[in-house]
Amino acid sequence: MGDATTGFALRGTFMHATRRGEIEIMEDAVVSVDAQGSIGAVHHPAEAGHATAVNDARERGALHEFHEGQYVLPGLVDLHIHAPQWPQLGKALHLSLHDWLLQYTFPLEAKFAERAFAERVYTSLVDTLLANGTTTAVYFATVHVESTMRLADICLAKGQRALVGKVAMDDAEQCPDGYRDASAAAGIEGTRDLIAYVRAMPGNRGALVRPVITPRFIPSCTDHLLEGLGVLAEETACHVQTHCSESDWEHAFVLDRLGRTDTRGIADFGLLRPNTILAHSNFITDEDMELIGQTRAGIAHCPLSNLYFSNAVFPLRSALDKGISIGLGTDISGGASPSILDNCRHAITASRALEDGVDPALDAARRGRPASRIDFRTALWLATAGGADALGLPVGRFEPGCDFDAMLVDTRRAGSNLMVWEDADCPEDILQKIIYNAGRDDIRRVWVRGRVVNEK
Repeated sequence: MGDATTGFALRGTFMHATRRGEIEIMEDAVVSVDAQGSIGAVHHPAEAGHATAVNDARERGALHEFHEGQYVLPGLVDLHIHAPQWPQLGKALHLSLHDWLLQYTFPLEAKFAERAFAERVYTSLVDTLLANGTTTAVYFATVHVESTMRLADICLAKGQRALVGKVAMDDAEQCPDGYRDASAAAGIEGTRDLIAYVRAMPGNRGALVRPVITPRFIPSCTDHLLEGLGVLAEETACHVQTHCSESDWEHAFVLDRLGRTDTRGIADFGLLRPNTILAHSNFITDEDMELIGQTRAGIAHCPLSNLYFSNAVFPLRSALDKGISIGLGTDISGGASPSILDNCRHAITASRALEDGVDPALDAARRGRPASRIDFRTALWLATAGGADALGLPVGRFEPGCDFDAMLVDTRRAGSNLMVWEDADCPEDILQKIIYNAGRDDIRRVWVRGRVVNEK
């Protein structure tokens, strides 16, 4: 659907969160995108270069102008997706995490030994995420090297910015007989093979698709496997992703096995590094937070799935106040929605529940945790620039030097839940309504690095 081979310009209203808690709404702005899909300049209407940029692009037939009621936002960043779990989205969420994994998840993931099945599922997933505005996706795949390579192929072919990881898990006491790496050595070599494959993919310009080292979590991995993956991370400078202190059970299991917290254990195995993504992290301590910040790792906050499986609300604002890099994750399929906008809403709701408390039997003063709430500004930042910062990627903002990853939201679609009243809503009101009410069908166009990857 078109590459940014010659460069182009877009004129309209752009909305983004430049930093945590701050938004910028640029009306009648012109964003110039170069042939590589990067933003070359942003022109505001009061600037002398605005008219020149409009005229130059118009003369070249390279000006895209958006009508009233259309708004351009940065593409969404999803820091935590279990790609093979896509077929069970919305199933079995009444179960405990243990039963959900053993009865549904592990048997499903084992089926990805079948290439045709993997192809069908992964194609559907990537198409769906792009339609929902997810331009950057961080994927757990399965233990199967070949089907994980195929996920990388699909992401590249469809133009999604992605980090793709072969899951490593070898502990016979914790993993099913039919679904685990044959040995620690096999898990390490499979990961090495994936890294080499992704980095050599033809057409993977600028590492649009990247490999990510992916131990499932400490309970499913032997020390030998974790140590080997840590060495591999140092050798290859790859991103790393894993689960961390998701639940009471995981946090306690690691404390019992290692005599230290999940975060400290991950660090001691050489896996807590700049741009490591720790999924969930609900039960991390203040000392863990300091360590995560010192190593410049990040957290994937998954507010919806946390409600089902973690029995706790992640102290998001406390972690943000400590300077930790944080973005949002859908945690498909522990979270029942593929939409990061949905998770913006759940992040706001969860933060308010933590601050206000939920037990009416307690006095209001004792019911919650003060200073925990976030608002729509921080939610948008988490979903875009915050997630991008956690990965060290130049996306999430409309600024020169950033890649143009974006989505066009149309507030005038018939039948939408997104209602705008011209005589009552200012631009900031409209942005709030987009965050709270926009759905897949309101996202009319999606770009990754200047290329249109989805259009309705």
